[in-house]
Amino acid sequence: MVKNEAVQNGTIFPRGAKNDAYAQYFTGQSYLASLVADPAINVGVGNVTFEPGCRNHWHIHHDGYQILLVTGGEGWYQEAGQPARRLHPGDVVVTHDGVKHWHGATKDSWFAHVAITTGTPEWLEAVSDAEYDALPD
Repeated sequence: MVKNEAVQNGTIFPRGAKNDAYAQYFTGQSYLASLVADPAINVGVGNVTFEPGCRNHWHIHHDGYQILLVTGGEGWYQEAGQPARRLHPGDVVVTHDGVKHWHGATKDSWFAHVAITTGTPEWLEAVSDAEYDALPD
């Protein structure tokens, strides 16, 4: 059974198009709606929607940070060396400069968050199926 199917059509913000530009850094299908893409400022704001089981690869933000505002569904956030944190609507995650982390949907739920990001991402290895499958249901 898939939970939170209403999230697939957007929650507060539109779901956006398939996230093809970053597909190589995701396991599964994600969608991206750019909310702020003003070249005069140094922050990107986007609504990211994950199909059940979708997650991004481990990554680091250099010379910046990332703030996640969870708007729908259920997901995961994990920093290297720390246990994964289950996320629900209303949760806020702050990832500081240089912290290796990943985020994505649970196995059986759609998931959406607004990502506020500065700096340059360094994309790393995928979260392995073994790591992901070990997370609690």
